[in-house]
Amino acid sequence: MSGALVLDSEGLAKAVERNREVHEWLAAARDADSPVVTSAAVLVEVIHPRINDAALRWTLSRLRVEPVTQSLAQTAAALLRGAGLHGHKYAIDAMLCATALQHQGPVTILTSDVEDIGLLTTDHPRVKAWKI
Repeated sequence: MSGALVLDSEGLAKAVERNREVHEWLAAARDADSPVVTSAAVLVEVIHPRINDAALRWTLSRLRVEPVTQSLAQTAAALLRGAGLHGHKYAIDAMLCATALQHQGPVTILTSDVEDIGLLTTDHPRVKAWKI
């Protein structure tokens, strides 16, 4: 694997649950010395009363949680505008895609929502969404 690996909320949740497919992706990224990242905004979707806190902390310690800055939020808004989307339904996906675009080279986003991620990154062929 080359380039960054980005986890959306489903990707992060499955990593916390030690899902086999996601852990294979994480191992490949580690072996290739590729960054594994998520957006701080994704944590809002993942953290809930039934999550295994210890597993979440361990998983987060193995990746980079990138902040949502004003610049990133403006990039996310531009992605939404470019895709003809708006509103809270797409906001976290747009912030995640803006986070992905901060990385050079190819980027793979592990997601359960390939369609929306694809709409948001259609003008960015180096970003690929992989359904998990």
